[in-house]
Amino acid sequence: MGKKMKSNMTRRDFMKKVGKAAAAVSVASAVPGFTKSARAAERGYVLIGYTDPSTGPLAGLGAPTPWVNARVEKAIEKLGGVFIKEYGKKVPVKFKVVDTESSPTKAADVASRLILNDKIDLMLTMYTPDVVNPVSAVCERYQMPCIGVGCPIDPWVEGGPYKWSFEAHFSVDAITNLFIGMWDEIAAKTNKVIGVLFPNDADGIIWTKTFNAKLPAKGYKMVDPGRFPFGTRDFSAQIDMFKKEKVEILTAVLIAPDWATAWKQMYQQGFKPKMATIAKALLFPADMVALGGNLANGLTTEIWWSRYHPYKSSITGETPMDLCNAWTKETGKQWNKPVGLTYGGYEIAFDVMKRAQTLDKEKIRDAIAKTDLMTIFGPIKFNEKHYCEIPLVGGQWVKGKGVPWDLEIVYNKNNPQIKKTAEMIFPLPE
Repeated sequence: MGKKMKSNMTRRDFMKKVGKAAAAVSVASAVPGFTKSARAAERGYVLIGYTDPSTGPLAGLGAPTPWVNARVEKAIEKLGGVFIKEYGKKVPVKFKVVDTESSPTKAADVASRLILNDKIDLMLTMYTPDVVNPVSAVCERYQMPCIGVGCPIDPWVEGGPYKWSFEAHFSVDAITNLFIGMWDEIAAKTNKVIGVLFPNDADGIIWTKTFNAKLPAKGYKMVDPGRFPFGTRDFSAQIDMFKKEKVEILTAVLIAPDWATAWKQMYQQGFKPKMATIAKALLFPADMVALGGNLANGLTTEIWWSRYHPYKSSITGETPMDLCNAWTKETGKQWNKPVGLTYGGYEIAFDVMKRAQTLDKEKIRDAIAKTDLMTIFGPIKFNEKHYCEIPLVGGQWVKGKGVPWDLEIVYNKNNPQIKKTAEMIFPLPE
């Protein structure tokens, strides 16, 4: 996903650092009543702000946004927009996409401008705590209803409690259960010794705690060389420990460049586990190509959306396969997970405004809380803590047909409604 910034700050800590800069955007507008419907009614359409990592280390996640934005706006236009009481008729829905540059501070700044200057009716924010947490914090400050997608639940919840913000993604508990489920499938063919590469960040700290609690109860031994910083160039110490402890299963939660460094060094130094299940780093086909040779073959990972998911768009009725085929035809690019998740975020925002039928912020917030929607990436229904977990299945990268690498679904016991597309390759091929 690119270099990830520190994301475990609380909302209070964050606002201490950037609150003054955000407030400076428009002091005169920084009161709850500034978005009265009379002012918004002058515009003649619903305006949804979207903070997107268009550039910077997280740019891969934002790459599908222009395509998705155009597609959804066109589909909503065909439906005639949404009925809004203040207008007394159906009006268009527009999304204003602003670039966060993958920066927490920039994310807060652009979110403030969307609220205070553009007078948006609803905020949509996506991808990682680096973007979603600061935008959620700003929305809490200015009482702006906010929908977040693509930020792991655990670090997002740490910024709460929330009144105006909601989030849909997976929890660390869910992804660890998924990984352990995949390992249980082949455990009898291993010594059940698992080596971990968890960095010194919010993810690494949470994953260490969760795996330490879960693995012993399942009969696994966890070999942990300790935390390390982003950009580590030499993993020899970790590799030596894995070899000494006879590690046969490897797991990690790493950014793609760090994983590429570690995996290449493992092969060079003669360490090859029977299975490698890696979070975050195996997101894009291009990252698999960048590993070189056959180093991607058989790597397993989490899948939070695929072209094979059994859901449909709540806007057009198209399936994930329909969406991916259209994406490839129009862009010439291979499908990837952010195509569907981004599209689903737009679905939620449109559904909320369609049900709210008003520009009143509290009623829009209440509509988010009452969401019960089947999207292209699965069912959305927020709990009392304002989050919803999306379904996860296990995937494996294999040599593709017509493409260098493709991602198949090889484990679905946690969510059997999402069908397997292949059997797991084990052990890792030579």
